[in-house]
Amino acid sequence: MKFSESWLRTFVDPKLSGEELSHLLTMAGLEVEEEETVAPAFDGVVVAQVLEVAKHPDADRLNVCKVDIGSGTPQQIVCGAPNVAAGLRVPCALPGAKLPGDFTIKVAKVRGVESSGMLCSAKELGIAEDASGLLVLPADAPVGRSIREYLDLDDRLLTLKLTPNRADCLSLTGIAREVAALTGTPAKYVEIPEVPVTGSAARAIVLDAPAACPRYCGRVISGVNAKAPTPEWMKRRIERSGVRSISALVDITNYVMLELGQPLHAFDNARLAGAVHARMAKPGEKLLLLNEQTIPVDADVLMIADDEKPLAMAGIMGGEESGITLATTELFLESAFFAPAAIAGRARRYGFGSDASHRFERGVDFGATRAAIERATQLILDICGGQAGPLVEAKAELPARKPVRLRVARVAKVLGVAFSGEQIAALFDRLALPYARDGEDFLVTPPSYRFDIEIEEDLIEEVARLHGYDNIPAPAPQGALSMLPQTESARPLARIRQILADAGYQEVVNFAFVEEAWEVDFGGNTDPIRLANPIASQMCVMRSTLFGGLVANLATNLKRKQNRVRVFETGRCFLRNAKGGPVAGFDQPWRLSGLAYGGALPEQWGAPARSVDFFDVKGDLEALLAPRIARFEKVAHPALHPGRAARILLDGQAIGVVGELHPQWVQKYDLPLPPVVFELDLDALKRAELPKYEEVSRFPPVIRDLAVVVDHGLELQALLDGLSAHAPSLVQDIRLFDVYTGKGVPSGQKSLAFRIVMQDTQRTLQDAEADAAMQHLVAYLQDAFKAQRRV
Repeated sequence: MKFSESWLRTFVDPKLSGEELSHLLTMAGLEVEEEETVAPAFDGVVVAQVLEVAKHPDADRLNVCKVDIGSGTPQQIVCGAPNVAAGLRVPCALPGAKLPGDFTIKVAKVRGVESSGMLCSAKELGIAEDASGLLVLPADAPVGRSIREYLDLDDRLLTLKLTPNRADCLSLTGIAREVAALTGTPAKYVEIPEVPVTGSAARAIVLDAPAACPRYCGRVISGVNAKAPTPEWMKRRIERSGVRSISALVDITNYVMLELGQPLHAFDNARLAGAVHARMAKPGEKLLLLNEQTIPVDADVLMIADDEKPLAMAGIMGGEESGITLATTELFLESAFFAPAAIAGRARRYGFGSDASHRFERGVDFGATRAAIERATQLILDICGGQAGPLVEAKAELPARKPVRLRVARVAKVLGVAFSGEQIAALFDRLALPYARDGEDFLVTPPSYRFDIEIEEDLIEEVARLHGYDNIPAPAPQGALSMLPQTESARPLARIRQILADAGYQEVVNFAFVEEAWEVDFGGNTDPIRLANPIASQMCVMRSTLFGGLVANLATNLKRKQNRVRVFETGRCFLRNAKGGPVAGFDQPWRLSGLAYGGALPEQWGAPARSVDFFDVKGDLEALLAPRIARFEKVAHPALHPGRAARILLDGQAIGVVGELHPQWVQKYDLPLPPVVFELDLDALKRAELPKYEEVSRFPPVIRDLAVVVDHGLELQALLDGLSAHAPSLVQDIRLFDVYTGKGVPSGQKSLAFRIVMQDTQRTLQDAEADAAMQHLVAYLQDAFKAQRRV
């Protein structure tokens, strides 16, 4: 809502500066989005009258003018404007005047003729882009008066960024009502008496859709002069409100809309046939609009029509064939209330909007329908002449204004400020909100112009606005804090995140709703949980794995030339479960997922460059799970490389997977190298074993190496499990340290070298005991796996 500050001050003029007024409105919830001046700074320009015009003796395009500037002595000024003529009243910059652009006027000779000033165009004063000639002022402009004062060029233009619920402030009357309530300054509203009926022409009105249009007023005005000029004061006010001046009749309807908030429409009465109907559109109906668009009208669009044809889209835009022109002598003036639900969204559906639809879809004061048409009628008679016919009104059931209860105690609880009943009553009186007392409570009946007051919190907001948000104290919050127990059998999530961060991973947070293709590719999920109302068409399903978001994060980083990426995410996944869950039919487990890509180490001179591989990430996971020992088993997973993927088991339970991304998805998602990804059950990660005491041996260990040759297809984990199960008690650790195939090892076999650590807590081991233990392990390997000791 754009408006002129000087126009507002004709309604209510608080003793506030322009900046203070803007701050007041903003803090009351009517945000002043933009402030601008009508004209840039200049001085020394007055209203002048051209007395004589003569041709310049040495220039064909220049004129020598005698100008009355109000000083009693005519001044000689050389002017090149094509429209200069004797008798005109125009702006004149006097010697010493400073114009926009830091341009100073001086007495100078122009082609040998002395010029004592400059006659100005609107562009030279910075108030318009028109530079075709002098700015011609009305014939009654007072000569010698400052042009800034005469044209009110010190006025400011304010633009309010209103929330959709404050349609009552889409008018100067509504804004004035707010300023009066906020400052306590009395407001002077326009007095609107009933216009005497001087004509007999009338037209019947029929409400065929009373729910969409419960009130419609119309009046025929005959004998109007559509060519009458719009008064300068009216033109100035509407143009400073961002509305283009068109003709007197159109300007009057726009002026009343800006003044009272009630959109009006004028039809050429000679083009109408029979009664005026407010009805829904008929099948196949089309309408040529004032914007020269011909549109097919949907069945849910409210129309204004006569007995033969549609005339306008109600509350949105009029039709071209029934519109007024400069030849119009008799018009039918419309003022109506259209239900917001009947207008909302219709204009946007057709790709355009209007000032009328902007107001009607938010709610127009249905109590001011008659007043608006009376105001417009009087202005038309004053400016264009004519005779006003009787006011015809059709009315159905208007919106009910249900009282809203406000509890004084509730105000204090929500705002944190104690208000007495008398204080609240005084605030409601300033807002002109009708109320009744019910004990300590208030029963407030919203006025016809306040569609935003429906519940108790709306009234609490009004109390807060008038009291002033700046006046509400902001005490520091207080509360009793207690130390929460931290059991040793569970690890906090922050500790898990810290371990990964210490390993070089960065945490990310992705949407839980993802592309359907991600679910198929990374989860093998062909029946994902679909969203009823997705925020974007491609983000239409709930994730069952975190892999998709991490791969998208990787792609984003690669586009920004980040060639080494380590990311992880914790979040819920969403799975179908016919047996039920916390939410009927669904499981929502927490997962931890990560991705590693690029170099195994940051670029450096201390180690050769190599890409991260399965075993690097496996080491990160082992550190994350420590001191618990995880097992890794080969697994087939739709997201992972068939030969470079493993299931992670902890205490015999599968808790996740780790592996290289499948080559098919590496190619599909344009990744130069395959990343290594993992996903684990977060609840399993949080579980921790209670610490147990174990005696530390003071005696030296015995370390032996054992190399055996086994079939190439034999899994290492099977060997380790067997050795651990059958090792003598003095064996403390068995660890693989070398794998070899090649010369000296038969084809189809591999050599595995284990380091065996033996130790006792009570004594030093003898060589014979160590040899016996080694022989026992070799015998087991030979019997169980047909292994051959490699010497």
